[in-house]
Amino acid sequence: MSNMLPLSKQTIYLHWLIAISFIAALAFGLYVEDLPKGPEKGEMIGLHKSIGFIILVLASTRILWRVKEGALPSVPGSPSWQEKAAKGIHHLLLLATLLMPISGILMSVGGGRGLDVFGMTLIGTGDKIEWLGAIGHTTHEVLANIVIAAIVLHILGALKHHLLDKDATLKRMLGRD
Repeated sequence: MSNMLPLSKQTIYLHWLIAISFIAALAFGLYVEDLPKGPEKGEMIGLHKSIGFIILVLASTRILWRVKEGALPSVPGSPSWQEKAAKGIHHLLLLATLLMPISGILMSVGGGRGLDVFGMTLIGTGDKIEWLGAIGHTTHEVLANIVIAAIVLHILGALKHHLLDKDATLKRMLGRD
């Protein structure tokens, strides 16, 4: 039996839905980036953009839910530095789930391509806006590397709690507390 407060089902579902979608979109984006230019790459980029937009909607929902629900309870007995590190990584990942799709949209719009989501035009094509495209591209690229490191730290933290600390953090994240 755990002495940690359980997480709501909504919190758990949103966490895993966004985590799996975000990691898949990140991996897919890295794969597509190395493909040679051509119609197949263009279609895959379109799919990547569509998934990114869905992640933006889900992430916005998750953040609104988090504001409504309040901060996640800390793990009892954790050192202060560890709580601060965990909160920092959580906030960085929450922010990244917004900034990655937004920077992708900026990159697309700045490139004059607009934004289609699964074939439905949300932002029409227009003139290139070089500075907007450059900001979007740089942010998307730099943030991808930061996010990969943050995801690795987040996973390592969860495994540390489970394997070394032997507390119920991972079970709580899986909804099994």
